[in-house]
Amino acid sequence: MRVVLRSLSRSPLHMIKILHLSDIHMGSGFSHGRINPATGLNTRLEDFVATLKRCIDRALAEPVDLVLFGGDAFPDATPPPYVQQAFASQFRRLADANIPTVLLVGNHDQHSQGEGGASLCIYRTLGVPGFIVGDRLETHRIQTPSGDVQVITLPWLTRSTLLTRPDTEGLSMGEVNHLLSDRLRVALEGEIRRLEPTVPTVLLAHAMIDTALFGAERFLAVGKGFTLPMALLARPCFDYVALGHVHRHQVLCNQPPIVYPGSIERVDFSEEQEDKGYVLVELQREHTQFEFCPLPVRPFRTIEVDLTEAKEPEAKLLNTLQPELIQDAVVRLIYYFRADQVDQIQPNRLHEALATAHTYTIQPELVSQTARTRLPELDVSNQLDPLEALRTYLTNREDLQDIEADILQAAQGLLTHETVEFPDFAKSVVEAEPVSEPQDTQLKLL
Repeated sequence: MRVVLRSLSRSPLHMIKILHLSDIHMGSGFSHGRINPATGLNTRLEDFVATLKRCIDRALAEPVDLVLFGGDAFPDATPPPYVQQAFASQFRRLADANIPTVLLVGNHDQHSQGEGGASLCIYRTLGVPGFIVGDRLETHRIQTPSGDVQVITLPWLTRSTLLTRPDTEGLSMGEVNHLLSDRLRVALEGEIRRLEPTVPTVLLAHAMIDTALFGAERFLAVGKGFTLPMALLARPCFDYVALGHVHRHQVLCNQPPIVYPGSIERVDFSEEQEDKGYVLVELQREHTQFEFCPLPVRPFRTIEVDLTEAKEPEAKLLNTLQPELIQDAVVRLIYYFRADQVDQIQPNRLHEALATAHTYTIQPELVSQTARTRLPELDVSNQLDPLEALRTYLTNREDLQDIEADILQAAQGLLTHETVEFPDFAKSVVEAEPVSEPQDTQLKLL
């Protein structure tokens, strides 16, 4: 399905056409593929190469004036040579066509110590014509057949990039984040003041923005980065803000356009429902239009079946495995069954039914028949005040009886807004982890 966010018009004078893509992660997801006997390569690598080829094909067919890559070329900074070769073979086509290309360094492109973007800096070392590697905050003025464009590169930043250990001593995580944002704001302002105001400007950033909806990438950057405020990017000096890092395509703002194209392929099942693609941009000073172009990537399908009430569990399970659902897809079958049904489900029948899938996993889940006794006092039809409900709950928890009085005392203090003296068992837990500001919750998850 083609999704158009803003329709592209006929090309006006001095309009610069850009292809914006990000988060290729070439070499990821091998567990969801198999070895192709004809090539010796994992089929998921072949999927990623084919999808990247479609992006480059479009860039050449338009043709575009500039390609912007938002970072995370590979899963890490030291991919195997054959994966690097597959990536380079596609981007070389842009160099051969004399299309300028900016490769931004993402968190996965950096060494674990944060010392540069080794996996992409080779393109600068080799002096690939028309290729710019964005591994620092810097402004690049690029000449294209349709006119000049200014691109400010903002790679993935870690705390150590902007702060020293003494700077953060004694500060909470929230205060550190504010300090980081302030330092970045000053540095970015220095770049903005050097811009030529009549030349279209793009900010190309690999970052977590505080208003974005995060996906799989939230687990891929734990403790290494920080969240940028939207206000830092939503500035009239930028005609387009090209983002990378978040795998879900989304538009955070329209004036100026602030856009995550998302990743070009599904990394795992957390991205099962997400469209994948790239963005075509028509850049003009104060008048930019863009279009999201979905890519036909391999489907991921989760099939969940509850067999606990089925008289013929195997028949119900097989009927659920419709050929159109599993054909050439990466399939995850999860079924729930009772212990007495185990002999009624033949694994070989399931393997036969799933044979047309690209790859599949089967996760049988045994459902315990020991039902938890419900407390009639806590039924939804009854209404208890919170303290009484807590007392009823604790009465039925033998493991909490030794501290029941302490818990009730603490709860009473909270309900009456009194100062609560936590018992020793809780005090140690509370003091172990300082409470941070609301925005840090997201940072800790990411």
